[in-house]
Amino acid sequence: MKNIDFNFKNRTAIVTGGAQGFGLNIAKRFLNSGAKVIIWDVDPEMLDKSNKELNSPNLISHVVDVSKYKEVEHFTKEVIKKSNIDILINNAGITGPTASLWEYDIEMWKKVVDINLMGTFNCCRAIVPNMIKNNYGRIVNVASVAGKDGNANASAYSVGKAGAIGLTKSLGKELADKNIAVNAVTPAGAKTRILDQMTKEHVQRMLSKVPRGRFLEVEEFTSLVCWLSSEENTFSTAAVFDISGGRSTY
Repeated sequence: MKNIDFNFKNRTAIVTGGAQGFGLNIAKRFLNSGAKVIIWDVDPEMLDKSNKELNSPNLISHVVDVSKYKEVEHFTKEVIKKSNIDILINNAGITGPTASLWEYDIEMWKKVVDINLMGTFNCCRAIVPNMIKNNYGRIVNVASVAGKDGNANASAYSVGKAGAIGLTKSLGKELADKNIAVNAVTPAGAKTRILDQMTKEHVQRMLSKVPRGRFLEVEEFTSLVCWLSSEENTFSTAAVFDISGGRSTY
């Protein structure tokens, strides 16, 4: 597909979980559109690979566990010593195991929710004050159709993403009188490594629910995120943008 041009010159973006999948493609598109990009990811090996692949003087990466507020707060302060934070993409997330709720490992439940929901909260809490100070910001929270529909045998993931949707609506309203837009995107299954964390049966069940009859392409997702992150998005906030190939219609 042909990429639409966006202008992110003189903008600084933080992309969590940016070392692979959606996050890596978003970081690449931002860089190609003139932005300075900071990737936060918990995997140092994947960060090294992404740094070599992106190979840009406008790229910085930090090993950050977004589920730990003190780490997020520390690296936020490091960033704003040198520049404002204009864009935040809360993309870091894990699916967790495929299991029925009554058999779900309690510690894994906490881990999935901590990363998918608390990670989003932590980044917003630390970064929003800088956006308020500068009266500019674009926040995109990567949720999932699982947060709208609920996926069987993925209750922790569904709960975490549902929470991220609720957080988006609340924060968007809190910041509605400022030039700060907060939106969520709810993709269906996409061709990323996150599918490797699921059983083949679970993946096939996901695919069977998509009227388009295929998984989402990463570039299609990135285009939507870029528009929501751009100055062109002057009105939409506290909203949920579906990109599920027709699976969800609300």
